[in-house]
Amino acid sequence: MIRNTTSSWGSVARAFHWIIGLTIIGMLAFGWWMNHIPARPDRLFYRSIHADIGYLLLVLMVLRLVWRWINPVPAMPVDTPGWERVAARAGHIALYAVAFLVIMLGWAHSGAHTPDYSSWFGLFHVPQITSPDKAAANAYEDRHILFAYVLLALIVIHLAAAAWHHFVKHDRVAARMVDGEPG
Repeated sequence: MIRNTTSSWGSVARAFHWIIGLTIIGMLAFGWWMNHIPARPDRLFYRSIHADIGYLLLVLMVLRLVWRWINPVPAMPVDTPGWERVAARAGHIALYAVAFLVIMLGWAHSGAHTPDYSSWFGLFHVPQITSPDKAAANAYEDRHILFAYVLLALIVIHLAAAAWHHFVKHDRVAARMVDGEPG
């Protein structure tokens, strides 16, 4: 089934979830590695690849939100307490908001950095949202890194909640994002 139902996630929503989730985790690891390697001549290349994937991630996240808006969101089990529903909604909103913030701060850093990271895999130039400014570039980069750690913390909480649903509550909330079966 391609589309979501009120009880299960469709294949498109699940594909977006896993592709975006794994890409974000890869980007966090790659970003950490980039900031911990000694300065070297090919550093701009690695930062450009990081930016290229970030631009792609932004497009995928926008497409995912559009898909989510035109599809039903599967309901939580009927016996789910109100606090848990609020926590799940707040957690998902925080994941989206911070992921977008990290991407936008990275994009702002690109435009403020000289040279910028606007060449998308050498195919075309992504319009930049900021102008060259060394102090601003440093500020954007610092905030990009700070919120990347916040995003990592939110991902850990998200994974812990999924594990709690699967191993403690024994409901299908987490499993239905894997197999698409109603829960």
